[in-house]
Amino acid sequence: MEQQIKLVDVSGAPVREQAFWPTVVLPRAAIEAEIERLASLPRPANGRRAASINHPMNQGPVPAFAPGIDVHIEVLKPGEKTDPVMRNSSRVDMCIRGNGVVTIGQTQFKAEKFDVWNTPSMEPFSYRNESTDLFVRLSYSNAPLLEKLEVHYADLNPGASIKEAAVAGPADATAAAGPRARDMAKPIPIGSVGAQMLGYEWLVDIDTVESKALHWPWKEISPHLENVYGMDKAYTGRHLYVLYNPATERRIGTSHSFFATIAKLPPGKVDKPHRHSSVAINYIMWGHGKSVVNGQKIEWEAGDLHFSAPGWSVHNHASREEGFVALTIQDHPLHIAMESLLWQETLKEPIHKLGSNDGGIQTNLTSQLKAA
Repeated sequence: MEQQIKLVDVSGAPVREQAFWPTVVLPRAAIEAEIERLASLPRPANGRRAASINHPMNQGPVPAFAPGIDVHIEVLKPGEKTDPVMRNSSRVDMCIRGNGVVTIGQTQFKAEKFDVWNTPSMEPFSYRNESTDLFVRLSYSNAPLLEKLEVHYADLNPGASIKEAAVAGPADATAAAGPRARDMAKPIPIGSVGAQMLGYEWLVDIDTVESKALHWPWKEISPHLENVYGMDKAYTGRHLYVLYNPATERRIGTSHSFFATIAKLPPGKVDKPHRHSSVAINYIMWGHGKSVVNGQKIEWEAGDLHFSAPGWSVHNHASREEGFVALTIQDHPLHIAMESLLWQETLKEPIHKLGSNDGGIQTNLTSQLKAA
């Protein structure tokens, strides 16, 4: 039966009020219980024991912990490995227990507790556990967004695809080394302020920036966190470092969709209420504290996973007597690419469209520069 197209009159319609997903915490006890449940199961055919954390507000089409972001608890028992898979979604992972070997394309490394790494789109990846303990990871991906768009591609036999590409020959390398078709499709200026017309060749032969699998070992990250932990509580920024992937360029990401930051807050630090259009998910690595999100007060401690900032929700965080360390994942780079990253550092300050022509936000480190 032919589908009937409808025309919906939206003349003069008001802007739809956004439905914020409420802040929620998955406590450490629930995560540990799920790890043990997964470990008790027979090995799946592809070797991948995983549970996706689903927010109560999610309506699909796949489980998601934040709009457009899934978080999986993934478990490998000693001696096990997963079959390779290749997807056009990208991932950021953190090891939260044990250790294992990570293989992403031609890159291989050993991951230990609190190590972080990224998996670029369309790179085959697999894991193996050569230790005597469970190898447990939290894995964050943009798969729910691609599923919503109905464009999530997955190749469960990437070895065959790689062999086919090798047989076809290094067409891209040849094109890069010699003349390009788009060299003949000269830009056509339109108007006087920069508009152009470009031929089809520009759509299908885009300048590339190599996207690598990168690894941030905890043993190298940890000493640097003392720098932000020791900063004065009067500091107006966040006590953190971004795990930066140069392929993301000005989008300041760990992957092209997400940044991962590691924060270490001193005792008694209280952020000012602020908001941003990127969502935030915090994994508490050490310490404890509290948050207020859209007026809701919530407590959290080491081992908890906190959906801490629904997009454009007013929120702030506070550390207790020992401070805390946390991994935060935000879809900040994706919003910069879409020109939708709104940021309000305090509710008394103007709303900024970060990465655009209205400038950025300055912390009080600028006063130290002036003093120097």
